[in-house]
Amino acid sequence: MGCLLKQGGGLYARLRVGAVLLAAGTGSRMGGVAKSLIRLQGVPLINRQLIALSGAGVDEVVVVTGFARDAVEASVASFPVTLAHNADYALGQQSSVRVGLQALRGNFDAVLVVLADQPLLGAADLTELIAAFKKRPSGHVVVPVVDGQRGNPIVMDEVALADILASDTNLGCRHLVERQPELVHVHNSTNTRFVTDLDTLADLDALAQRTGWRLDLPAEQGVSA
Repeated sequence: MGCLLKQGGGLYARLRVGAVLLAAGTGSRMGGVAKSLIRLQGVPLINRQLIALSGAGVDEVVVVTGFARDAVEASVASFPVTLAHNADYALGQQSSVRVGLQALRGNFDAVLVVLADQPLLGAADLTELIAAFKKRPSGHVVVPVVDGQRGNPIVMDEVALADILASDTNLGCRHLVERQPELVHVHNSTNTRFVTDLDTLADLDALAQRTGWRLDLPAEQGVSA
């Protein structure tokens, strides 16, 4: 049974949802690895994210490339996505967010900004965030927080999207919740998948030990973990 609208009058309407999947980083803390191409149980992380986005009913996905552009584009060639290359990827994540948002072609009720290096996210986790966005009492950005730790992905409405494109608002800012509380609805969750990412080789080893799953660095790196 669906959730009733707070204003009354029926069920929540289905949202039209877009997504920006960030896969442009240099993986500097991992020695220069395209983290989106790390393979978990033989499947690149970026492919896993695209499968999750599809399962969550996302209508359009923009994949932002930068470092290792050719390899990333080859990995997602079989998916119906829009590719957007950030030539200035070395400037950091926010420049890639801007490139991705500008490349969205449709009008959306909600837009997810997803990192490619979160290995455990699945469709159910994204659906949880979209549901939190639908039910939020206020705010323009939904941010998951687990035991006080800010997580990802985030979900934004058209107001936040326009604000980013028109200003220097940085939704990737670690202190966004504290600095712009009027913009943010915090989604408190016990779901640790929102705060599990891969920044270092030690993170790879820790996740492999915790799950028993195999994680391999991209083949072109010539090293596996």
